[in-house]
Amino acid sequence: MAGPRCPAKAATLPRGLLLFLAPLLLFLTPAATAAEEYDYYSWQSDTFHNGRFYAKQPQCVDIPADLRLCHGVGYRRMRLPNLLEHETMPEVKQQAGSWVPLLAKRCHGDTQVFLCSLFAPVCLDRPIYPCRSLCEAVRDSCAPVMETYGFPWPEMLQCHKFPIDNDLCIPMQSAGSPATPLPASKACPPCDNELKADAIMEHFCASDFALKMKIKEVKRENGDRKLVAAQKKKKVLKMGVLRKKDLKKLVLYLKNGADCPCAQLDSLGSSFLIMGRKVDQQLLLMSIHKWDKKSKELKHAVKNMKSQQCPTYHTAFQ
Repeated sequence: MAGPRCPAKAATLPRGLLLFLAPLLLFLTPAATAAEEYDYYSWQSDTFHNGRFYAKQPQCVDIPADLRLCHGVGYRRMRLPNLLEHETMPEVKQQAGSWVPLLAKRCHGDTQVFLCSLFAPVCLDRPIYPCRSLCEAVRDSCAPVMETYGFPWPEMLQCHKFPIDNDLCIPMQSAGSPATPLPASKACPPCDNELKADAIMEHFCASDFALKMKIKEVKRENGDRKLVAAQKKKKVLKMGVLRKKDLKKLVLYLKNGADCPCAQLDSLGSSFLIMGRKVDQQLLLMSIHKWDKKSKELKHAVKNMKSQQCPTYHTAFQ
C-alpha cells in the first residue's frame, strides 16, 4: 500500500484558517475541534490529488460509530479519501480495524491522535499530516508491542514520509507530560487483555485462528515462551491458516515473552481461549484467556464468533 506523500514545505494559508488550526493542532478540548462547523472547503475541483486519480472528489463525512479506532477522537467529521488513500468508508473501516487492539495496549499517549490523523483526517481546507516527531514517538513505543504479534512497523507509516516539525503538521499532544508514553503494563501483551466481549472479538477478527484448548507445558526458548498443547481434543472456533496436522502437534510461541509475566500461564489446569497468527511458519500467540464457563462476556463473544464475519484485518500491516 502506498504511503502518504507529504509536501516538503507547507503552503501559505489564510490567517483565518491558521487561527482555527492553532487550537486544533494543540488538541486542547474536543469542543475546539468541531470540524463540522467549518464547512468552507476549497479542495481542487478536479479529482487528481497527490499524484493519484480518485473516482470521487474529496468530501466531508461523519465519523461512523463503528469506526472504533477514531470514533470519539475529538472531532466528528473526516475527509474522504483519507491520507492513506482509502477512498470508501468500508475500506477505511477494514484497514483501521486491526489497529484497535493496539490502542488498548497503551503503548503511547498519542497513538490514537497519530493513527486518526491518517485514517480519519479532520476536514480542513487542505490535508494536514502528522509531524515526523509524532510518528517517531509512537513508532518507538508501539513497534515493540507490534513485533510481539509478528507485525513489523508498516511501510505506509514510515516516519521519513511525514513533514518535519517546523512545517504545518500535527505535533505530539502529550509532549512533556508524564503520560508520554502511557504507563505500560509489564505483562506480556497477549496476556494483558480484558475478558470483555468487544476486546475478544477485536482479537478474534485480527487473528488467523482461534481455539479452545489445554496446554501441556510451557518452555522458554531463544527469548520466546513456547506453549505445547495437550493432546486432548481441541475445539476449533476459527480454523484460518491451520491445517489438521498443525492441530495434532500444536506449538505456539509468545514472541519475546520469555521473561514478561503472563498470569494465565501460572496454572495450566483449565482450558484456554487461544488466538494467534501464523508468521514465518511459526504460530504466534495474540491473545490468551482462561476459559471461564461462568463468564457472560466469554459466552457472548463465542456466540458472536459463530455468526459474525470479520474483515481481513491483517492486510493493514502489509
